Amino acid sequence: MELVHSAKTPSKQKLLIVVTISISLFTIIPLLYPFVEDPNFFLKQQHPSQTSIVKLQDSVETTRGRCDIFSGEWVPNPEAPYYTNTTCWAIHEHQNCMRFGRPDTDFIKWKWKPHGCEDDLPVFDPLRFLETVRGKTMAFVGDSVSRNHMQSLICLLSQVEYPVDASVNTSDYFKRWTYESYNFTIAPFWSTHLVKSTEPEPGKTEHSVFDLYLDEADERWTAEIGDFDYVIISSGHWHYRPSVYYENQTIIGCHYCQLPNITDFSMFYGYRKAFRTAFKAILDSDKFEGVMYLRTFAPSHFEGGLWNEGGNCLRKGPYQRNEAQDDVTMKLHRIQVEEFERAKEEAKRKGKRFRLLDTTQAMWLRPDGHPSRYGHLPEANVSLYNDCVHWCLPGPIDNLNDFLLAMIKREEDKGQLAQVRKMMS
Repeated sequence: MELVHSAKTPSKQKLLIVVTISISLFTIIPLLYPFVEDPNFFLKQQHPSQTSIVKLQDSVETTRGRCDIFSGEWVPNPEAPYYTNTTCWAIHEHQNCMRFGRPDTDFIKWKWKPHGCEDDLPVFDPLRFLETVRGKTMAFVGDSVSRNHMQSLICLLSQVEYPVDASVNTSDYFKRWTYESYNFTIAPFWSTHLVKSTEPEPGKTEHSVFDLYLDEADERWTAEIGDFDYVIISSGHWHYRPSVYYENQTIIGCHYCQLPNITDFSMFYGYRKAFRTAFKAILDSDKFEGVMYLRTFAPSHFEGGLWNEGGNCLRKGPYQRNEAQDDVTMKLHRIQVEEFERAKEEAKRKGKRFRLLDTTQAMWLRPDGHPSRYGHLPEANVSLYNDCVHWCLPGPIDNLNDFLLAMIKREEDKGQLAQVRKMMS
């Protein structure tokens, strides 16, 4: 009996050991699963090294300080374009140059190369852009060139996905487009002067001027910006038009209005005041917590006369990098930058983020990128027959989105650096 008993005892012990090991394995394996899936799991749980912080900081400093992505020249890019007028439905008719017979295509095949940068400005990556802005919102505030810019972005993103109309407003000037796979929404806000304005009545000639209220921001966009993570503002060509200037609801003067007993101001006065008021509205907004980008003036390129005097833009390639801007473009740009820098100081004190998308010089060097007469049928009765203000799609305006993505990525790097520093403190 003892032999039998002694023979059974080891079997029970073995069974107990097997059961214990099995239970242990079933308990431990799920805990180890993340490590099996990701061999670097343990490394990711460690605090960042000083080396990684320095590397990230160098990246941020390089793009912000030693490397100015807005100073450079245009170089050939045989891989462009990245969409066509037949693959993108978002092209406004008047910028659809290929449809209306523009014979040359070399103007499409250029990209921007910054000076003094270790790396070139990357060509727009639509997938990376959508991943970066996942779950966010972006507003384009301004005139038809602002809309031109937004439509370029839609066309570039069409390589990945088309947006759906998510508008709450029936007006084409205030649409909302959503990329459902990325929960990303973009919206234009039509505001020609950024401040409150009243257009001339159709057919009225006695007082055919705009009324501009220079100390009142346009509430059609200021009331909505709290919903947006990125707000890109711009304004320019509408300020050339005859306007009566108001402050404190009182006429203080006008620009080229030719009305009796009213002081004549240059358009630069109204331009400066409009941006000062627009920036103040953002600074005073309790709801806006995003990033404001000022996209600087995009110049026109009329040669041989003004827009209504036979001026045209027939060049086939970019200017050389040392081509000087005209006096008006330089002054408008300078006003924008001065008012931006002024507002930026207050933004820092209030914890708001103001950023400069300083693309004027890059666009000045592209007199070849406008529709000219290829934005309509030859017999069409249009006010701007030779369009040297807007930009063909595809065309140079696509490169504004190269800059935009670089700036958004820079903002993302700054945020990561701040988080790393917080972890290390």
